[in-house]
Amino acid sequence: VQLQASGGGLVQAGGSLRLSCVASGLTLGTRPVGWFRQAPGKEREFVAAISWSGGTLYYADSVKERFTISRDNAKNTVYLQMNSLKPEDTAVYYCAADPGSRPTSGSYYHYWGQGTLVTVSS
Repeated sequence: VQLQASGGGLVQAGGSLRLSCVASGLTLGTRPVGWFRQAPGKEREFVAAISWSGGTLYYADSVKERFTISRDNAKNTVYLQMNSLKPEDTAVYYCAADPGSRPTSGSYYHYWGQGTLVTVSS
């Protein structure tokens, strides 16, 4: 089982990036998926999550109105569209799958990707 996060990079403040999370050996379409991030020297924090059907979305207050999580179950992929990026969004972003009943808590996720670095310059 492997989750592959990609799409990170260097972007100026106000710019956009789209992260992708692709699964192999695991059917994402039957599982909620979340995005988390960890900035240097800080704890990992929840960013966004999506139910298996895509009908329920969760966002951290810090990213509401700027980030959008979505999924394409036919492609076994979950996306995180990040707009109006700020320097404080700089972090390694991780996708995770299968949180049971707690999609906003990283402690409950069973599967994790390796992370992709997002750097936002001012």
